[in-house]
Amino acid sequence: MPQPNPYRRLFAVPGARAFTAGNLMARLPMGMFSVSAVVMIAGTRGSYALAGAVTATGLAATALVAPWIARLVDRYGQARIAVPATLLAVLGSLALELCVRGGAPDWTLFAAYAATATTPNTGGMSRARWSHLLQGDPAALHTANSFEQAADELCFMLGPVLAAFLCGTFFPEAGTLAGAVLLVTGILVFAAQRATEPPPRPRTAAGSSPLRAPGVAPLLVCCLALGAVFGATEVVTIAFAEARGHAAAAGVVLALQAAGSCAAGLAFGALRPTGPAARRHPWSVAAMTVLLTLPLFAAAVAGSLPLLAGALLVAGVATAPTMVTTMALVQERTPEGRLNEGMTLAVTGLLGGIACGSAAGGWVTDHVSPQAGYGIPVLAAGTALLISLTAVRGASRETPGPQTPGADAPDPETPASDTLGAETPGPQTPASDTLGAETPGPQTPGPETPGPQTPSSETPGPDTPGPARPAPAESRTPH
Repeated sequence: MPQPNPYRRLFAVPGARAFTAGNLMARLPMGMFSVSAVVMIAGTRGSYALAGAVTATGLAATALVAPWIARLVDRYGQARIAVPATLLAVLGSLALELCVRGGAPDWTLFAAYAATATTPNTGGMSRARWSHLLQGDPAALHTANSFEQAADELCFMLGPVLAAFLCGTFFPEAGTLAGAVLLVTGILVFAAQRATEPPPRPRTAAGSSPLRAPGVAPLLVCCLALGAVFGATEVVTIAFAEARGHAAAAGVVLALQAAGSCAAGLAFGALRPTGPAARRHPWSVAAMTVLLTLPLFAAAVAGSLPLLAGALLVAGVATAPTMVTTMALVQERTPEGRLNEGMTLAVTGLLGGIACGSAAGGWVTDHVSPQAGYGIPVLAAGTALLISLTAVRGASRETPGPQTPGADAPDPETPASDTLGAETPGPQTPASDTLGAETPGPQTPGPETPGPQTPSSETPGPDTPGPARPAPAESRTPH
C-alpha cells in the first residue's frame, strides 16, 4: 500500500495552510531589503561603499536586537509582539527612503536602517508553530522543518531578483516599498491565526536561557562556520562572474545554488531519516564539505562560468539537509518555552558567519584571485565538520532528548512513591519498591543483590518521613 504524501498530511493539519501563506508572504521581503537598500543608496548617493556600510550596520543591529525580540515573542506571544515589532521595522525602512530621497546626512541612513532590526524572525515563528502542533510526531516535524528550509531557500532566491526588477523597472525605492507592504500584510495574516499560535511562556514558566542549555553553544559556533560558507560563496561568485565579463549573470548562478538546496530540502522532507539528529549532523556537514570542492575545481581548473553554475547547483544539494538537521538539534536542545529565542540565536550565528565569510572571501579575491576565493567556503565547511564531530556530537551524549510538555511527569504505571525526589511519610514501605535505593540507618554488611527484598529495619518507621528516593533506573532512561 503506497504511503501518503508527507506534505499532504502536513498541510491537512487545521490552520496550517493559513499561517504558512501569511508567513511566506512576510518572509519573501527578507531577501529584498538589503538588495533594495544597496540599489537605492548607490543609485542616489553614487557610493557602493556607503551602501555596503549601511547594510552592514543593519546586520550588526539585527544580531543584537533579534534575540531580544524572540525572547519577548516566547514570553508574551507571537501576535502580541510580532505586529508592533514589524510596524517599527517598516517605519525604519520608510525613514531610510525619505532620508535618501531628501538628501539627509549620511548618519541618518545608518540610524534609519538600524531601526529595521526589530523585524521578527518569521521563519523561527513558523517553526515554533509546527513544533507546537506536531508534538509527539517526529516524522511530521522532520517534514515541516524540511519544508521551512526549502521556503527559506525559495525566498532568498526570489527576493533579490524581485527587488532588482522593481528597482530597475520603476524607481530605486520601489523594492523597499513593495517589501514593506508584503511584510506588514504577511505578518497581519500570520498573527491572525490564533488557533495555531503556541501559548506564551511567562518568565516563571519558561526554561533557562538557550545559551546555558547543554549542547546549544557548540551548535551556534557551528552555525557561525556554516554562515561563512554562504557569505564567502556569494562574494566570490560575484567577483568571478565580473572577472569573466558576465557580472549580470552572478545572480542567476547564485540562484541555481539556492534552487539545488530548495529541491533537496523538499526531497529530504519526504524521507524518514534513521537515528538521532546528532548522529546525522556530521554526515550532512561532511557531504557539504565534499561537494563544495566542486566549485573550487570548476573555477580553478576549468575557469568556466557555466561549469561553475553546474557545480554550485550540485553543491547546493547538501545545504538543506545540513540546515534541517542543525535546526532540529536546536529544537531538541532549547529549553521549553524559549524555542523562538533558540532558533533566532542560530540565525544570528548564521548572519555573523555570513559577514565574516563575506569579508574573508573579499580579501582573498582582492589579494589573490577569485578562483582562490572558493577555498574559503571549503575551509569554513571543514571547520563546521570539525566542530560537529567533536563538540556537537559529543554534547549529545550528555543532552537529554527533546523537551515536551509533561515530560517530567511520572509514568502512570509507576507508584508516586517511586518518583524522583518524592517524600513518603507514613506507613512502612517495602524495600522491594526502592529497587536498591539507599536509605539512612544501620547498614547490614554484605554485597547488594538485585531482586525482591523483605522489609527490614532500614525502612523508616511510621513516625519518620521517608527519605527522597531516586526513581528506578529504567524510568530515568531517555526515550
